Amino acid sequence: MGSKLKVAGWLAIGAVAGALTTMQLQATARSAMSPLPLEDMQQLAAVFDLVKRSYVEPVDEKKLIRDAIGGMVSGLDPHSAYFEGQAFKEFREGISGKFTGVGIQIEMDEGLVKVVSPIEGSPAFRAGMQTGDLITRIDDTMVKGLNMDQAIKRMRGPSGTKVVLTVFRKSENRTFPVTIVREEIKTKSVRSKVVEPGYAWIRINQFQEPTLRDFTEQLREIYQKDPQLKGLVLDLRNDPGGLLDTAVGVSAVFLPRDVVVVSTNGQIPEARSVLKASPMFYSRDGNDLLAGLPAGLKSVPVVVLVNEGSASASEIVAGALRDHKRAVIMGSQTFGKGSVQSEIARLPMPNTSLKITTARYYTPSGQSIQAKGIVPDVLVDETAEGSPFAALRMREADLEKHLGDGTGAAEKKDTAREKAREEALKKLEEARDNKDKAPKLPEYGTPEDFQLQQALNRLKGRPVVASKTQTERKPAEPKAN
Repeated sequence: MGSKLKVAGWLAIGAVAGALTTMQLQATARSAMSPLPLEDMQQLAAVFDLVKRSYVEPVDEKKLIRDAIGGMVSGLDPHSAYFEGQAFKEFREGISGKFTGVGIQIEMDEGLVKVVSPIEGSPAFRAGMQTGDLITRIDDTMVKGLNMDQAIKRMRGPSGTKVVLTVFRKSENRTFPVTIVREEIKTKSVRSKVVEPGYAWIRINQFQEPTLRDFTEQLREIYQKDPQLKGLVLDLRNDPGGLLDTAVGVSAVFLPRDVVVVSTNGQIPEARSVLKASPMFYSRDGNDLLAGLPAGLKSVPVVVLVNEGSASASEIVAGALRDHKRAVIMGSQTFGKGSVQSEIARLPMPNTSLKITTARYYTPSGQSIQAKGIVPDVLVDETAEGSPFAALRMREADLEKHLGDGTGAAEKKDTAREKAREEALKKLEEARDNKDKAPKLPEYGTPEDFQLQQALNRLKGRPVVASKTQTERKPAEPKAN
């Protein structure tokens, strides 16, 4: 399985990072046209037998098989995963948007628990945990040697109880304890407000099952407060994605009926589809949540804010609105997760599920953004002084075993990004030595939110302070024959 095993999972949190289809693909018997590789299966059986008989102490046969399945799936790409037991329960809770716990998205990285993202407003978020933090100890237990299920069980517990996480923050080169009180959370994935007369801001932080309902309700509230809306900022910064049909529904709010929102292409027929701005592609129960929305939403000027943390479902929305010339995209180049995961829940063993990459998705113009992302129409820094930490954020192209864009092109080494990363690390080192000068990013949606202010300037026809330092991550180059 290699020296690094990454299994993405949700620790009692909200949404699934990435675009997850709502289809339930049925596990079927292997076709006679594609026989099992007998020699390789014999090799697997031989290794299984040797480990069982020769390991230093007795091992659980079922655990060996589970680990083999998990390794097979996680070796495909960073977003495919096998769930069972507690991990399966957490996966299902993540889609529903209801959970009990500390509120972080995690993955296993070199035997440690790595924070992918803290959920806004969660106990972990309030405690100051950050993307990239490594959890080395849970209470008095070392994380090294625990698997995903074991780590999750130790971090979970009754609402109101405390857990002490020992965190190593690589960017600051320090280890420190974080005490978190567990709580039951019903995630609210949408926030909004009328910023000033005529202009509103609405933010989606995850694409979950309740998101489209919450989104349409808050849009109605915005129009009740200000029926003469002149401009709207749709904030998708640091939104890791979620459900594909929810992304289609959000896009359909602003687009003409029946236009293409996104297309998918994969190996099986179910993975090849064209999704349009029509209720049949986003309505779950036959109820069109978009019915009766203010007509002005189809024409009100829109700016979409994105950054390196905007992934998958966020990129679907940004790509659809851009291609149909329905919005101006501002911010930073997005994460570049252009793949779709489907859940295969009908496996022989109960309480198990397979989340597997089944397709790449394409914007209405036919563009794949896999490992590239959406390049904004206007690049804007996070602060007036620049984007101090943007270069340190991981993107799809930085992940091991990530998919290519499907063209067979070879990826080009991004020397500009590597240089920017080195400079950002240097600035961070200097900031740690002088805490008074440490850069702090403003809270989204506040008057200090520089990117939001630039988006409002754009809507008002005023000058925008564009970035002078951001560089586009270049697409892959065709391979030589």
